[in-house]
Amino acid sequence: MLDFNSENTQSSIIKFESMLKTNHVYFFDAQEFEDIIVHYLGFAENNLAKKALKMGLNQHPSNLELMLLQSEVFILDQKYENALDLLDYVSKIDPLYEEVFLQRATIASKSGNHAGAILFLKNALELSEEPEEIWNLLGLEHLLVEEYEKSLHYFKNCLKNNKEDYPSLYNLLYCYEQLDKDEEAIESLNEVLEHNPYCEVAWHQLGKLLSKLDKTNEALSAFDYAIISDDTFTGAYVEKGKVLEKIGRINESIENYEVALNTTDPSAFILESIGRCHEKLGNNRLAQKFYLKSVHIEPANENSWQSLINFHIEAENFKKAKHYLESALEVNSDSFLLWKQSAFVNQSLKLNNEALTAYQKVIDFGFFELTLLINYIDLNIHLKLWKQAFDIIQIAFKGYPESEELKLRNMGCKLLLQNGIKEKVNIIDYNLNKKDQAIFFKLFSTLK
Repeated sequence: MLDFNSENTQSSIIKFESMLKTNHVYFFDAQEFEDIIVHYLGFAENNLAKKALKMGLNQHPSNLELMLLQSEVFILDQKYENALDLLDYVSKIDPLYEEVFLQRATIASKSGNHAGAILFLKNALELSEEPEEIWNLLGLEHLLVEEYEKSLHYFKNCLKNNKEDYPSLYNLLYCYEQLDKDEEAIESLNEVLEHNPYCEVAWHQLGKLLSKLDKTNEALSAFDYAIISDDTFTGAYVEKGKVLEKIGRINESIENYEVALNTTDPSAFILESIGRCHEKLGNNRLAQKFYLKSVHIEPANENSWQSLINFHIEAENFKKAKHYLESALEVNSDSFLLWKQSAFVNQSLKLNNEALTAYQKVIDFGFFELTLLINYIDLNIHLKLWKQAFDIIQIAFKGYPESEELKLRNMGCKLLLQNGIKEKVNIIDYNLNKKDQAIFFKLFSTLK
C-alpha cells in the first residue's frame, strides 16, 4: 500500500508542485507519477491528479499503470465510455490484468448492472493473490441485489481472514438480520469473541441481538463486557440504557445515558432519552430541560420535537405545545407526524382553520390512518362544510371501503347535500342501531 507520508512520495509531490509554480518541466519516472496521482486522488484533489496524469502519460505514454489511473479518473467523472475504451486497449496488451476486471466491475455496478459486476469480480478473483478486497466487493454486490445467502459467503470469508474486519462483520450481521437468522449471527459473534475476548464491537452487537430475543440479563451482561473492553464505548452505554429503561430500571437507565453523554459530543437522541426517563419518573422540570436541550442541539431531529410537544400535550398545555410546533415545523415542514400533532393541538385550541390546514397536510403526505381521517371529516361536519367532508369520505373509502364509521358519515353528508335538506330524517328508514343513531344525530343535529 502506498504511504502518502513516505519521504520519497513527499519529495516527489514537493518537486511536482514546485514545477507547477515555475512552469518548468521536470522528468519523473512512472512510479513517481503513480505515487503523486494516487496521493492526490486519496485526498480528493482531482484537478492536481489530472495534471499529473496528463504529464505522466506525455512522458510515459505506454505505461499501463498510468493508463489505469486515467480510466479510474474517467470513472470518477462518470465518463464510462472513455474508461471502457481505455480498458479495452489495456486488456489487449495484457488480457489477465486484475485491475482491468475490477474497474469494469465498478462501471457495471455504477450503471446498475450488478450481475455483470459480479462476473467481472469473479474473473478478478481467479487472478488475485490477495482476494480479501474482492470478497468484500462481491459481498456488497450481492447485498445490493438482496442475495443475502451469497453475500454471507463472501463476508464470512473476509471475517475468517481478518477477525477485526468490522465493516464485514456489520454486513454479515445485516445479512443474518434480513434472513431472520439470529442464532447464526450469535454464533458468528461468538467466533469473533473466541479470537478476541475483548472485542467491544462484538460484545455490543451480541447484546443488541440478545435484547431483540428478550434475553434481557444476557444482553445486559454483553453490554457490560463491551464496556469492560472499552469504557468509552458510547453505543454500549446507550444500548444498556435502552434495555434498563425497557424493564423499568429507570434510574440506572439515566445513569448509563449520562455516562454516554460524557463519552461523545452532545447527542439529541441521548438527551431526549434522558428527558423521557425523567418524564416517566414524574420529574417534569428535568424532562422538559432535557427535551429542550435535545432540540437545541439538533433542531432537525423531529423525534425530539415530538417528545417535547407530547410532553405538553399530556399536560394539556396546548398553547406551549403550539409554540413548539411552530418552531418544529420551521425546520421539519415535511414531517407528517408533526403535522398530525399540529392538527390535534389546533383543534384542541379551537383554531379550526389551522387544524383543517394541518389535517390536509397530513393527507398530502400520504398518511391515511382511519382515526385521523374520521377526525378530519368530523371537524368539517362540525363546521358545516358538508361538501368538503363528503370529498374526504370518498378518499377515505379507497383505503377503508367497509368502514361503518365512514358509511354513517357518508349517509349524513349525502342527505345534507341534497338541495340543502333541512327537514327531519326518519332514522328507522336507514336501519341504524341505537348507538349509531346517537352518533349520527350528534354529528348531524340539523337532521334531528
